[in-house]
Amino acid sequence: MRLTLSLALCCGVLASQATFAADLKNGKALHDGSCFKCHDTSVYQRGKDGRVQSLSALDKQVRRCEQTLGLTWFDDQVEDVTHYLNATFYKFE
Repeated sequence: MRLTLSLALCCGVLASQATFAADLKNGKALHDGSCFKCHDTSVYQRGKDGRVQSLSALDKQVRRCEQTLGLTWFDDQVEDVTHYLNATFYKFE
């Protein structure tokens, strides 16, 4: 009984993680349609010379930009853009 319950819970957790995985294609589309209004990709710098030095800082910056532009994205859209930028430019773990 415990094993069955544990397996069911484990499978449910894995399924829910897959459901919430970032959509990089959507992130790129949102980015390209909104972010280029203010800047090109040259602003995406990592390290001591860049503003963004971690994945959480990248998320905060995307949220700041989204609010500044008045985009009213949903949280999953912000996450899509954040993960698109990370996969394409920053490569944070």
